[in-house]
Amino acid sequence: MDNAISWFEIPTTDLDRATAFYEFIFGIRLIPMDTPNLKMRMFPIDNMTTGIGGALVHSGGFHKPSATDGPLIYLNANPDVQIVLDRIPAAGGRVIVPKTQISPEYGFMGAFIDSEGNRIALHSAPVA
Repeated sequence: MDNAISWFEIPTTDLDRATAFYEFIFGIRLIPMDTPNLKMRMFPIDNMTTGIGGALVHSGGFHKPSATDGPLIYLNANPDVQIVLDRIPAAGGRVIVPKTQISPEYGFMGAFIDSEGNRIALHSAPVA
C-alpha cells in the first residue's frame, strides 16, 4: 500500500458556499464532478493515478457535517499552515487550533471549522 488514504469526502449542506470557502482559503478552483446521486467538487491533484484525491460532497443526507464526530482529515497546507489559517475567518470559517509544531521532523498543523460545520485539519512540512 503506497498511501493509507486514497480518497476523502467532506460533507456539505450548501455546496456552493463550501466551494467558495475552499477555493478562497486555498486559492484553487475545484472541479465539478456530479453523479446521479451525488454533487461533488473535487480538489485538483497532479496525478490521478498516484495522487490522493477528495471532494466536497452534497448527498442529500448520507454525508453529515460535524465539528466533533468522525475522522479528522488533514489537508495539505504547504508551504505554511499559517497562510491558510489566516484566510479562514474571511471565508466564513473558524480556527480552532492555531499553527502548532508537531515536531521538527513532522512539521506543523492547525485545525478549523469550515463553512459547513466540519472539523478539518491542516498540515505543512517542516521549515527547511
